[in-house]
Amino acid sequence: MTTPVVSIAYHSGYGHTAVIAEAVRAGAADAGAEVHLIKVDEITEEQWETLDRSDAIVFGSPTYMGTASGAFHAFAEATSKRWFGQDWKDKLAAGFTNSGSKSGDKLHTLQFFQTLAAQHGMHWVNLGLLPGWNSTTGSENDLNRLGFFAGAAAQSNSDEGPEGVHKADVATAEHLGRRVTETAKVFARGRVAA
Repeated sequence: MTTPVVSIAYHSGYGHTAVIAEAVRAGAADAGAEVHLIKVDEITEEQWETLDRSDAIVFGSPTYMGTASGAFHAFAEATSKRWFGQDWKDKLAAGFTNSGSKSGDKLHTLQFFQTLAAQHGMHWVNLGLLPGWNSTTGSENDLNRLGFFAGAAAQSNSDEGPEGVHKADVATAEHLGRRVTETAKVFARGRVAA
């Protein structure tokens, strides 16, 4: 079986989301993927080609004003060239986001990523974790401490730099990277069997 190729197409305004992207990368690499980090606001033609040959693309952006950043939206619009040819059809997709508030309308950003993936005919990989920190025995150090299902969501205090990204959110993002890679392996085995 070939090594799955996982690309993380993300934008980070102040560095917090880059920490989460790196965690997704670490989890995917730990699970055996060839992983590429692609900053969508600096994307090159070679990186577009990397996305085209990827088995899975994980979208990431901070949540600004209830949606993905403007830089990520510009990237999403630029993917229309791939949409016309259905170049990303049947690839896997997943997503992550970060904001200063515990909720901060992060779900809307994840749903934006889901819609983008659906328009490309991609298959969405959810977080696959029960919510953490929702009982008297839970703690802020639980995986999925913010209780999102669609993807990995992180909260970073607005008066702290990237070093302030919560360790549980980093661990949750690592989990997402591993899950995407393991799902890509299952899809590859299924294609061979079919």
